[in-house]
Formats: sequence, C-alpha cells, structure tokens
Amino acid sequence: MIRISLDLMGGDFGPEVVVPGAAKALDRHPDITFILYGQKDRCEAVLAKYPKLREKSVFHECEVAISMDEKPSQALRRGRYVSSMWRSIDAVKSGDADVVVSAGNTGALMAMAKFCLRTMANIERPAIAAIWPTLRGESIVLDVGATIGADAQQLLDFALMGGAMARALFEIERPTVGLLNVGVEEIKGQEEVKDAGRLIREANLESLEYSGFVEGDDIGKGTVDVVVTEGFSGNIALKAAEGTAKQIGSYLRAAMSRTLLARIGYVLAKGAFDLLREKLDPSKVNGGVFLGLNGIVIKSHGGANAEAFAAAIDVGYDMAKNGLTQKIENDLKRYHAKRLPPIGPEAA
Repeated sequence: MIRISLDLMGGDFGPEVVVPGAAKALDRHPDITFILYGQKDRCEAVLAKYPKLREKSVFHECEVAISMDEKPSQALRRGRYVSSMWRSIDAVKSGDADVVVSAGNTGALMAMAKFCLRTMANIERPAIAAIWPTLRGESIVLDVGATIGADAQQLLDFALMGGAMARALFEIERPTVGLLNVGVEEIKGQEEVKDAGRLIREANLESLEYSGFVEGDDIGKGTVDVVVTEGFSGNIALKAAEGTAKQIGSYLRAAMSRTLLARIGYVLAKGAFDLLREKLDPSKVNGGVFLGLNGIVIKSHGGANAEAFAAAIDVGYDMAKNGLTQKIENDLKRYHAKRLPPIGPEAA
C-alpha cells in the first residue's frame, strides 16, 4: 500500500476539489490509503459523497488552515504543529505516510517542509521540479521557483536530484541531463553555469548522462530528460510556457468560431483539435516535486480542478512507489564518496 497524506484545506477551493481529486486517484490506484487533514465542518460533508474514499481514509481534524496569501514566516508562526498543512507534512516525518500532497501556498509549504523534514545531508537548498510536456513525451525541469540563484555546486546537486526523479518517474536507467543556458557553446553563459558544466562533466556521474548546455527551445523539444537551471529563470520559463499554451488555445477558439466555414472545418477536424487540447491541458502534468528533503512533498497548482489534483497525487504515488528519496540519497552518497580523499593506509 502507498500511504498518502493530504492537506484538504490547501488551494483556492480546499476540500471541494481535493476530496473528489483523491477519489479519482483512488479509482486509478486501488492500493492507496489516505490520511486526511482539515477542518471538520467543511470536510465531512464533502467526504460523505465519496464512501469508497472515506473507507480507505483516516481523517484528522485541524482547526487551522493556511491561506493562499500568508507569508511563509506568518504561516510557520500560526500553523506550526496545528495546521492541516503542517500535520500532513509531519505524517511523512513520523513515517505514517509515504508522501504528502498539498495545493496550498507554495512559500508556506516549502517553509514548513524544510522546517519539518529538513534537507538531506550535503544538500544546501531544495528545488521544485516540474514535469514538462515535450515533443518527445515528458521531461523534468528544476528548479522552477524554490529559491533564486544557485552556484555551481548547487546546480550539480539539482542535476543529481533531477536524474534520480527521472529514473523514478520515467524508469530510465541513465537519463540525459542538460544545463539551461543562453547558448550551447562552452564559452557562453554566466560563470556559475559554466562552472557547473565543468563540475558535472568531471564528476563522470554513473546515474546520469550529461549532455552539455541546452537552450530555451530545447525544453519543449525534449532534447534531454532533465533540464537544470536556477529558480529565477526556471520559474519564468514555466510561467511563459503556461501563458503561451493559454494564448494558443485562445487563438484557436477565436479562429474556429470566426466564420461558418471555419466552424465546419472544426467539426471535420474535431479529433485533431481534441488531441491538441489534451496536449495543452495543464491538468495532465500537474504536480511539482520538492526535491532535497527527507521525504516526498508534492505541490499541486492552487487553482487545480479535481482531475488536476488527481494528477498531482499520481505523481506522488509514482515517486513513493519507485523510491525517489532512496534514489537521491544513493546518488548523493556515491558522488560525495568519490569527492572525499581516502582515509587510512590507502592515503599513504
């Protein structure tokens, strides 16, 4: 069984979306059990509509819910130990759950997750990894907004963690990894990025294949399995892609309704347009993964609908079932073992 804890109060809609999303995920993965945290008066009425989910869940009442506009420091002061967000994370720390999923305030969720779970040994800062639809299928991009800026060593850590996630999610033995840059030439880019490329190449990592620098258009092409960048540029790329998808959708709707001939053409090509709509649907790739913590935390979009929240649970399910945390720990240990000088007679 995969045990998933849910912050029922997170997101723009709270239990009205989280509960039906969990029910959809349970239909897809009958081996899930849920631990639910939320305000009883709001949650019980919604849960009553899903008896199958209620049967596979344990509900814990929490009076405090973190709002979407609370500052991380305020959320920590007000919600530590008592909020639905904190207690759902703490379930992972205590070993009662394998993964936590929340649609709540990103800053508050990251602050609470770092405070509660702590970062892994040799990891200076966590990263948020996003699953990105590409022409080849899907890729992973990190960091998409956990922190601003990163030095060469931190970018190497992101590469290790992203590679481990690719192995867990895509079941690829040695995923390809590229560093996002303004050009593919070795002389281009910021010094931190060039230094990171040198570090990754010299490390000769067994767990991934380093493909060098990649550019912005390579993300959508799916040139590599994992694209590594720092949170500022990663978040801009993510929001730009989401905005472009909405823009294309608006253009198509306007074009298809402009004339009678266009409407007839839409009817004739409806199958192709339905496929395009599915490709552009953000709910299909919902679920950012917090990497570098001693536990698996999944962040859903705050405005997600039930199908999108179910997709975030799917990501958490795959990460837990395929041992994401253990894969990252093993990769980090192998890398840092090679960096340490030999001890004892071998050093002579």
